[in-house]
Amino acid sequence: QVQLVESGGGLVQAGGSLRLSCAASGRTFSTYPMGWFRQAPGKEREFVAGISWGGDRTYYADSVKGRFTISRDNGKNTLFLQMNSLKPEDTAVYYCAAAEGPRTVVVVNALQYKYWGQGTQVTVSS
Repeated sequence: QVQLVESGGGLVQAGGSLRLSCAASGRTFSTYPMGWFRQAPGKEREFVAGISWGGDRTYYADSVKGRFTISRDNGKNTLFLQMNSLKPEDTAVYYCAAAEGPRTVVVVNALQYKYWGQGTQVTVSS
């Protein structure tokens, strides 16, 4: 069982930056592939970025590639999403999630994620 709590969301102007954090409970955080998803009003939840157990493999949605960076600190049971050059279309509720999978895997499919946080709102004004 893993419990996830996101923080760091807020209101920012276009071109600005935010850093999201996701604190995980449990001693096995380091054995879960992790990911960030987002959901804008009236839209389906979409994959943003994923990372393998050790953080050596990452994968990004095309819409955020080059602007967002996912990372993790397994010693502190924390997942991060650094978001730079934010755009109004990045406005959404952002969720972190934990999947079950092998060491080298980055999980993209939301259906494979077993544990979810409650979400944190990110609003980018133009």
